[in-house]
Amino acid sequence: MLDRIKASLPSLAPAEQRVAHLVLSDPRRFAQLPVSELAARAEVSKPTVIRFCRSMGYDGLSDFKLKLVGTVSEGVPFIHRSVDADDKTGDVLVKVIDNTVAAFLKYRNDASTHSIEKAADALLAAYRKGRRIEFFGVGNSGVVAQDAQHKFFRLGVHTVAHSDGHMQVMSASLLGPGDCVVVISNSGRTRDLMDATDIARKHGATTIVITASGSPLASAGHIHLAADHPEGYDRYSPMVSRLMHLLIIDVLATCLALRIGGAKLHPLLSEMKNNLRSKRYT
Repeated sequence: MLDRIKASLPSLAPAEQRVAHLVLSDPRRFAQLPVSELAARAEVSKPTVIRFCRSMGYDGLSDFKLKLVGTVSEGVPFIHRSVDADDKTGDVLVKVIDNTVAAFLKYRNDASTHSIEKAADALLAAYRKGRRIEFFGVGNSGVVAQDAQHKFFRLGVHTVAHSDGHMQVMSASLLGPGDCVVVISNSGRTRDLMDATDIARKHGATTIVITASGSPLASAGHIHLAADHPEGYDRYSPMVSRLMHLLIIDVLATCLALRIGGAKLHPLLSEMKNNLRSKRYT
């Protein structure tokens, strides 16, 4: 993105060139400032700032800033580098957080919105028909399954989460057409999850799998939400896949909430919040 801005400098109007130089001089700072301050620093009008962003092929300043943040974050030092024995606390902080941010930005850029829409529609169909919605996961993915149950329950959507392999197989045996199961796994090679997914699919339930591309589980479900972040010891990333799975669950829950509609959800969420607040110590 920054190279494209440099290459475009000769074709820009003088005022837009000043905005371009402001971006190139400090991309991080540019992404944080409001349009009024950006215009003042570049000594141009606010519409000129917007015009520059659009000349670069973006809808406006917000869209430009979003892509700029991604560009800068993917290029910061320490990305995809392991924590070294002589690292200071500040180095560790930067490496761990920047690796995580880079993984999220890569997911954002690679994610299939079509698959997410199909998954949200399947969950909505099961919810409206009063059918079962279940979450399966093992280990760290089991924690994500429990978190998913909590998030969906807040929307008034009754779900069940299983992290025990035997329970998953037994529960999958009870599913049928119209039911929906979300299977979560980083490797996509866990035998119990594979067995439970196969059983659920044979019984006619819609299977949504959140796992790595190319894994056995990825091809076992009806809908695949790719979460590609290999865990290894060459760099510090033991929890990133779990955070990515939590993020995908957040996206699904938000999409489902929008489909259910605010008129139904707002009173429910408000009452739930008030009831929880009344239980707290003052």
